[in-house]
Amino acid sequence: MIISENAVVLFHYTLTDESGKELDSSTGKDPLAYMHGHKNIIPGLEKELDGKTEGDVMIVTIKAAEAYGERQDQMVQEVPRKSFQVEEMEVGMRFEAQTPNGPVSVVVTGLTDEMVSVDGNHPLAGKDLTFDVKVDTVREATEEELEHGHVHGPGGHQH
Repeated sequence: MIISENAVVLFHYTLTDESGKELDSSTGKDPLAYMHGHKNIIPGLEKELDGKTEGDVMIVTIKAAEAYGERQDQMVQEVPRKSFQVEEMEVGMRFEAQTPNGPVSVVVTGLTDEMVSVDGNHPLAGKDLTFDVKVDTVREATEEELEHGHVHGPGGHQH
């Protein structure tokens, strides 16, 4: 079966950054499962997988704009420390901030007695990413998967 809209795809991958540093891999784990055309993976990788089939192997570099987006300066802010309901804070802590556009995960990047610097950019924003991919399985989605918009079962969502 060819990867196209509504196909369930399971693939193994190794993800590296611009310097070749390994960021993530499915080696030794179950393959990653997603439903094609449902924005379950980054757009650039989904485009590259379109038309592939079981057993296909590829190494592809996805530009930042088609991965986790470009870094956005407005996502970096200084917030009064009293806005946080925790006493102990340190750089690297993650919080969920409520915004007019919904919740955003932020990481603490700096601290003073009065202010906290937070960054709401995805950790991989602004980075070109290289994926070494092997397509493991391609199948038709079940009715339930189509209704829910994601894969169920091994490698997918469990209800």
